[in-house]
Amino acid sequence: MAIRNIITKENPLLRKKSRVVETFDDRLSTLIDDMIDTMYKAEGVGLAAVQVGVLRRVVVIDCGDGLIELVNPEIIEREGVQEEVEGCLSLPGESGVTLRPMSVKVKAQNREGKWFFYSGTGLKARAFCHEIDHLDGNLYIDRLSPNQNN
Repeated sequence: MAIRNIITKENPLLRKKSRVVETFDDRLSTLIDDMIDTMYKAEGVGLAAVQVGVLRRVVVIDCGDGLIELVNPEIIEREGVQEEVEGCLSLPGESGVTLRPMSVKVKAQNREGKWFFYSGTGLKARAFCHEIDHLDGNLYIDRLSPNQNN
């Protein structure tokens, strides 16, 4: 396990769409383990593989109630609206108010390829949305609230 460098918004890789994971092997497990170590070291609540320079659909999240590993995640249900301040490890020192669903349901695989469903409200829903957005080349600054004072 190792700490990887987190790329910042100047890196064009952050705007690329990540590829579906098809091979569930030791390389994937190493990537996930490294992402976990990197996220905790950076004191973040989530990290997408693209943020460490790997264009694969992999996300790790820990909002304080336990680690969640998501491979090939997709949001299958959205409900409600929340307008909250959001930041990003790839945009250090920046933050902005975004509009996100209040609750979401996510379908994803684990590192062995088994499918699971996860639900989240509040911060966890925001983290799911934020990290899955990264996999599609989107940043939270693309979703700033129209009420945001710039």
